[in-house]
Amino acid sequence: MKETVLVAGFATRHVARSARRAGYRVCAVDHFCDVDLEWTVSDYEGFLELADLPAAIDRILLRNSIDHVILTSGAEMAICPGISRAGTDPEAIQPFLDKSATQSFFSRLAVPHPDRAGVGDYPVMIKPVCGAGGWRNAIIRTEEEKNEWITGFDLPYICQKFVEGMPASVSCVSDGRRAVAIAANEQILRGSGDSAFGFAGSITPCDHPLAHEMMALAERIVAASGCIGSIGVDFVLSDEAVAIEVNPRFQATLDTVEGSTGANLFSLHMDACSGRLPLDSPKPIRYSARRILFAEKDCMVRSRLDRFSAITADIPHPGTEFTEGDAMISVFGYGSSKDDALSMLDNHISLIRQYLK
Repeated sequence: MKETVLVAGFATRHVARSARRAGYRVCAVDHFCDVDLEWTVSDYEGFLELADLPAAIDRILLRNSIDHVILTSGAEMAICPGISRAGTDPEAIQPFLDKSATQSFFSRLAVPHPDRAGVGDYPVMIKPVCGAGGWRNAIIRTEEEKNEWITGFDLPYICQKFVEGMPASVSCVSDGRRAVAIAANEQILRGSGDSAFGFAGSITPCDHPLAHEMMALAERIVAASGCIGSIGVDFVLSDEAVAIEVNPRFQATLDTVEGSTGANLFSLHMDACSGRLPLDSPKPIRYSARRILFAEKDCMVRSRLDRFSAITADIPHPGTEFTEGDAMISVFGYGSSKDDALSMLDNHISLIRQYLK
């Protein structure tokens, strides 16, 4: 009989689909509950705010016998008593949900990372101490801009010296003591507006000259982190590979990693949780690119986009309303080269945009 896994977090479609392909019966607790999540899972619960997530987990546990729980972004610290947690314990996760603690970890490990900015030391990267996705990160060039950011967000923050370069990441699996890099990824950011550093997609593999150095460094970081399962490390590739953050959970790059390597990350994650790691990194067989499309203004999707499921994911239901800046749908492209993959991606984006107007 197939084991049943519960995937819970703000966005779970990518993990749930990988788990389904790995042969598991899947239940999910998810904020979006898109069309393709519903196709994938046997049961699901939605929630609006993260404060509502524990109650949604309780409701789905009443209806299902769960063998393992996998917690994604926003749910990392959730507790599900009596159910096997396939991943890192909360105590080991906690330091990596705090960017100040992560910086201290990098310092102890003596890996390149952005230094804290001194008073009047501009430009700087300002970011909330807690939070994922880079949505509130900003480059600050003056004291006035800094004060505006602090007033606008009213959150604990950290200021680091700004490092210019390519945003990138490495997807690893770890048994808590050892780590193997699965893939290096180029990250696509929003690039403009208040969410300029927000995650907007990825390209796998990353073919930057420092990619192999970055992968080796990521293995050292993850092995020292004590985290278990699928773990990611974000970098900026400048004159060297500069470590930015550790993501102690499945990453948003999962789609392009699987699309490029043919590996099943959920199987690798579950094996790592049982102490089994692959002997080596899988070889990429093609380039895989994903781009998230965002609402350019307040709107409602009226078209049935599930007919484009071969080239899209995170498919909204007809009648779904979006506020300007909201993530609407993911679009994919593939090819034997990066240029080919991006060309296909651009063609697919042009097609899908017709139905988002």
